Amino acid sequence: MKLSIVALGHRMPAWVAAGYADYASRLARDWPLELVELKSEARDRGRTVAQVLDAERRRLDAACSGATVVAMDEQGSAWSTRELARRLEDWRASVPALAFVIGSADGLDAGFKRRAAARFSLSALTLPHALVRVVLAEQIYRSASLIAGHPYHRE
Repeated sequence: MKLSIVALGHRMPAWVAAGYADYASRLARDWPLELVELKSEARDRGRTVAQVLDAERRRLDAACSGATVVAMDEQGSAWSTRELARRLEDWRASVPALAFVIGSADGLDAGFKRRAAARFSLSALTLPHALVRVVLAEQIYRSASLIAGHPYHRE
């Protein structure tokens, strides 16, 4: 299964790139993880938030073509690490590509979220988008470790 994180926003601080790269490299053999960065739409051109999100949606649709989409959404379902591992295992057996999508400062277009296979929230807290990349990569790594049968420190 092709696994990716599709994120609006680029030019992240060095600590974000380092954190993401660390977890992605740990996954390299069995669960290769790709980061697709898309530039967020400019917010200074007199457009409404809805217009900005719609423009971003079109680019996200293109970037996620052929993939099952998981929208990262603070209003989404909170999954435990075990639940994420179970879902990843199911998707790995049934879909060719899976994309976790992180929106811009204004989130994701409502229609895009409705069409997603799932909406996943890492926390009820509002997290910086840069941090979401790192935490999501870590949770994918932890879930892949569980699937591989490595001991889980919570048991």
